[in-house]
Amino acid sequence: MPKIEHTDFYSHILGMSLNVEVTGHYGYPIIMFPTSRGSYTQNHDFKLNESINWFIEQGIVKLYNVQTIDGLSLYDKGIHPADRIRNYEMWVQFMRQEYVPYIQKVHQTHRVAVAGASFGGYHASNFAFRYPDLVSHMFCLSGAFTIRDFMDGYSDDLVYFNCPREFVNNDEAWKYKHMHIVLSTSDQDICLEQTREMAGILTSKGINHWYDERKWISHDWPLWRMVFPMFIGRFFG
Repeated sequence: MPKIEHTDFYSHILGMSLNVEVTGHYGYPIIMFPTSRGSYTQNHDFKLNESINWFIEQGIVKLYNVQTIDGLSLYDKGIHPADRIRNYEMWVQFMRQEYVPYIQKVHQTHRVAVAGASFGGYHASNFAFRYPDLVSHMFCLSGAFTIRDFMDGYSDDLVYFNCPREFVNNDEAWKYKHMHIVLSTSDQDICLEQTREMAGILTSKGINHWYDERKWISHDWPLWRMVFPMFIGRFFG
């Protein structure tokens, strides 16, 4: 069984510690995110991590499952939408300015991989597309590419720059040419149309990506456990 360590990382930007589950002893760093308001242990609890145990045990990849603050940001209906997006942006900047630099130093690498399912896929894709120079691989499993539904009609620059289907469409394609991009979905996935739309945007801009659409399976953990090892095997096997 892979080595599993539970730790925390203090964010000066957020003024709080965030929990992290580290799985593995060595290997390329993959930062992973839970689904909507999920625990930082969720990918372990639902055996998504276990689906790639072989790669972890071989020292090919090492997983960092990081706590999100969904309940204090985009999902907090008790605060104004401007505060929701401001809080979320602080978490994004924690990732960019504090946590990814820590992983870069530990692994002596310039870039990291990011992965997540459902809303974790949104977190992964949003971070990867916003900061492509920091990301080598992006695995978005049944993810979303906009947060407009959380904003109750409110809009500002922070909202725009956290909606990949908008800012990527207006960005320069060369920024993403180095990145290995995986967009995974299924014909019964609630995120099917969003994923197809994002794949269409990338295709129109000439950005290479792997669009994978499974059949006869819904938006849930069995789908994600099935496809994740295939993607990891393609790029790290």
